[in-house]
Amino acid sequence: MKIVLASNNAGKLAELQTLLAPLGMTLVRQSELNIPEAAEPFKTFVENALAKARHAAQLSGMPALADDAGLCVDAFGGQPGVDTAFYATRFGYPKGDDTNVTALLAQMQGIANRRAAMASSLVAVRSADDPEPLIAVGRVVVQITPERRGTNGFGFDPVMLLPEFGKTFAELPPEVKNAHSHRGRAAQAMLALMRERWLGSAVP
Repeated sequence: MKIVLASNNAGKLAELQTLLAPLGMTLVRQSELNIPEAAEPFKTFVENALAKARHAAQLSGMPALADDAGLCVDAFGGQPGVDTAFYATRFGYPKGDDTNVTALLAQMQGIANRRAAMASSLVAVRSADDPEPLIAVGRVVVQITPERRGTNGFGFDPVMLLPEFGKTFAELPPEVKNAHSHRGRAAQAMLALMRERWLGSAVP
């Protein structure tokens, strides 16, 4: 089965393709189908993910999968949240993964409470008007390191320390990261939902 991924992020595509491989599903980035990005006017991850999934399904005529994820920092009252991708632009930097990390480290200077959560909401729809979207949520609590560590992954991975490993996501092998990340946890939950609701447990 082919599913449109309502994202143009190559890192997300690679991660989700690996995580959904057991179902024999192939993800196609919406940009490959000339589908523009959807508006994301909402304040919660799940609402934005649903809007993106319905948008991609409407313009492709195919099932669609969308992910909305972000960083929720305790010391910032849960921000940047849904605005994570644009975090750096608040401080005069251009939009980008590396500038996001630079901005975060600068804003965290002198702050003792470095606890945060990475949250991911995955939403899948069979069609644009699917009345029963599949919704899966993943969350992982991390500590923000004072400097970058590791070269794997993308986004905030170099400064997201998993206490149980004593390593950042960027220091972990991809298979370990996928098993323990917010997106990995959401994908595992989505896998179970797709088996039950869409495939009738036909896939072992």
